[in-house]
Amino acid sequence: MAAHRRASGPPAKEMLRDCARDVVAVAEGIREVSARTSSVLFSPALTSSARRRPRTGLAARWALLRTLTNKQGLGGSAIVAPDGVGHLLGAAGEALGRESLAALVAVTSLRLRIAAVLLDHPEFGHDPGMRRLTDAVTADHGPEAVRALRALFKDRGAQRSLSALAPILAELLAIRGLLDEDPLSDETAWALAAGRELAAGPVSGLDAAHLSVPGRGDGAAQAVEPSAQEARSLATEGSFLGFLRNIDALTGDGRVLVQEVRGPDGVLRYVVQAPGTAAGRPRDDSPQDFAGAWRNLFLTDSPYTRSILLAIRAHGIPRGSDLALVGHGEGGIALLNLAQDDEFCRAYRVTHVVAVGARADDRTPADPRTWVAGITNRYDIVPALDGPGGPHSNRYRVDYTGPTREFPHCHLLRVYIEHLETVIPQARADVDRALTPYRGPVERSRVYRLRDRARPPEGYPFLAVPTTSLVTSAGPVDVPVRYYDSSAAHLCFPVDPDVARSLLPDVAWLVPTRLGRRALAVLSLYEHRCTTIGPYTELGLSVLVDDLWRPHAYDLAADLLRRADLRRTGRYVVSLAVGTEEARAVAEEVWAQPAVRGTADVDLQGRELRVHAPELGVSVEGRPGPGARCPEPDWVLYGRRGGSTVRTLVRTHGRPRLHARPRLRLRLDGAHGPLARYLQILELDAVRPGFVLTSPRFVARRSAGAVLPR
Repeated sequence: MAAHRRASGPPAKEMLRDCARDVVAVAEGIREVSARTSSVLFSPALTSSARRRPRTGLAARWALLRTLTNKQGLGGSAIVAPDGVGHLLGAAGEALGRESLAALVAVTSLRLRIAAVLLDHPEFGHDPGMRRLTDAVTADHGPEAVRALRALFKDRGAQRSLSALAPILAELLAIRGLLDEDPLSDETAWALAAGRELAAGPVSGLDAAHLSVPGRGDGAAQAVEPSAQEARSLATEGSFLGFLRNIDALTGDGRVLVQEVRGPDGVLRYVVQAPGTAAGRPRDDSPQDFAGAWRNLFLTDSPYTRSILLAIRAHGIPRGSDLALVGHGEGGIALLNLAQDDEFCRAYRVTHVVAVGARADDRTPADPRTWVAGITNRYDIVPALDGPGGPHSNRYRVDYTGPTREFPHCHLLRVYIEHLETVIPQARADVDRALTPYRGPVERSRVYRLRDRARPPEGYPFLAVPTTSLVTSAGPVDVPVRYYDSSAAHLCFPVDPDVARSLLPDVAWLVPTRLGRRALAVLSLYEHRCTTIGPYTELGLSVLVDDLWRPHAYDLAADLLRRADLRRTGRYVVSLAVGTEEARAVAEEVWAQPAVRGTADVDLQGRELRVHAPELGVSVEGRPGPGARCPEPDWVLYGRRGGSTVRTLVRTHGRPRLHARPRLRLRLDGAHGPLARYLQILELDAVRPGFVLTSPRFVARRSAGAVLPR
């Protein structure tokens, strides 16, 4: 029954991967030379020779030391003696920033592997989370890399950002380990770079057993009732596609399914079905998230695996029973980890493990009789080490080329189900044939909700607020919309009040606020890395307006002393350009703000702000200059829907700064859309902003729009 199918990849991508393997082999060779040279340097024979003949012996040791530490030699941290002076000198070389030649060559290999991923999926390079983390890690900016990685783990399930970062996370972690100053992380980094089995965890200086931060007692499984619709959709006959459809019905909220199937021979058998990583908004206490997927990749003991084991025990499966494990993505990896446990395989006979959208080649079940199947779309870049893989007995592998290459769409289980019916029906038939003992009526189905260790919700307490679901053309949206990791810069331009008034709707009560003889136009630049509607970029033009009912000359000054929800002034949003269809639908349908789709490359976290949006004809570049802390810039935003005004409250929390002498320049390269046209009307490309508000990192929540009778 064993089979092995491999679809050849694009030549350029395969050449990059082959080159990466060759380069890392060279790096390991250099490392071996460093080890041999270090052993000679500290050998007892050379030490005694130096004592007998100091003139020649000390000169020889000095030459070896220079070879190991010189930048033109093997590098400052190339000394690999296990302890004593050698270890001290090696650590000193790391601290001085002199990376070893072997480490630098290995980093080149890892960058080639990242380039191979980006070659097949160039859209990943435009993702803000991808760019931030990749730039910080490869440039060896330690604090920024830590902040970027922390933001990554906060963004559990955010569709594009996490799925883009997941395929190269192992490479990024290896680069970080090779470039950092902690020699304890070297072995882990080298294992990741060379594709060897990990002896230590991906975190600096930690053993792999400590990576799963919760102890062995963490994790929980509680029997729950599925909804009436879910109960009706569960398969009543055992089949491969039936099991996958069950998983698809439970995907997204930390549940697994255990079914009892009466086989053709009358024997009662059990099928455990586990979904993959939850997508959508950030999670709180479920192990079925991105952090859990990362632990599953490197460890056989993870919260997800332990929780599945608790669900199996809670179900009361008799010892010695036949068990089939079927999973998608992270669920497939967790089940493969479970099949590697000797104690588990002594308690139950694991007959089959089927992993869809997950690599199964580097996982060896404890029971050699276990039949293992792995089905992956070539465009589905699941996080896996480039370890050795090949055909084995009791192995079935299908790597096929699907009709859609967009990731993460090609990782969705419903897409795999469609492909098994239309693109690779033979694979479906082969797996069904292997699962013949489980082809019978389902006598009992039980759903279990899995729990991770207890932790506060993401963004607690600022973002722990009641939510309401609203229907939009892009799907349901929870409001207030929460922003877990964002950056912003607000460029404030004094403009002619009459010109500003011409951009507002033709109603008498929308009047620009005057600051002396001028009005104020604000160009807001956002990079939203983690939100409940997905990561996106946002460029918006707004005009400060007076109270809609009783305007007074000093309303703006008085409003700065009020809470945001009590303010009477606000900013009327003239035009928005957002990076995703979800953000556009929410802006127009929930907040009544005119929005268009438009991609932008936004970097607002350094000393120099850069925004490049060729589709929109807008670019901003320069330094905001010296700044001072200022109060939180909460906003009231106005939009128009029909004959009504819609008021939206934006609450923020971060460390904003006010820059009174910015050195920023706005450039317009043709009016490619409404935003660029309005900027041209205001002639903002001819002047510098009067002042700038920046928030390199902040959290925020935007309420649903309140309709006002004006």
